[in-house]
Amino acid sequence: MTHPPNIQASAVDVDVDLLALDRQVCFALAVASRNVIGIYRPILEPMGLTHPQYLVMLALWEQSPLRVSEIAERLSLEPATLSPLLKRLEAAGHVSRERDRTDERAVAVSLTPSGRRLRRRAERIPPAVIERLGMEVAELEDIRDRLTSLIDATRRVD
Repeated sequence: MTHPPNIQASAVDVDVDLLALDRQVCFALAVASRNVIGIYRPILEPMGLTHPQYLVMLALWEQSPLRVSEIAERLSLEPATLSPLLKRLEAAGHVSRERDRTDERAVAVSLTPSGRRLRRRAERIPPAVIERLGMEVAELEDIRDRLTSLIDATRRVD
């Protein structure tokens, strides 16, 4: 009998179904992701933001301007995926896009005054999410830290 890597034969319980849906990390992550993003949706909607747009704004509220490639790296997205998000944020008046002055090949994204003002409204989002989840901040921070470790581990696989 062959065992998955790093699992000793003596450690594998013959009664455990390794393919049971509820044992799959990918399943738990997929459901948790959909459900958590679903909690954000009604909070973001009055601000005119989708969850992916909110993530872009979070990156820009930390630092603006940023090149499209920098935003893509921070969000672990392909630049081509970002383009429609940035166009919608620009159409909403929250960001502006222009050629980077130091590298004409790159596009820099900057917050507009409207985008900067939106940050004040967004400061209410984390407390609202915490309240809806009904979990302690320390518990959520622990989950975030564990997920960050998982993300790091997946990046080492590539």
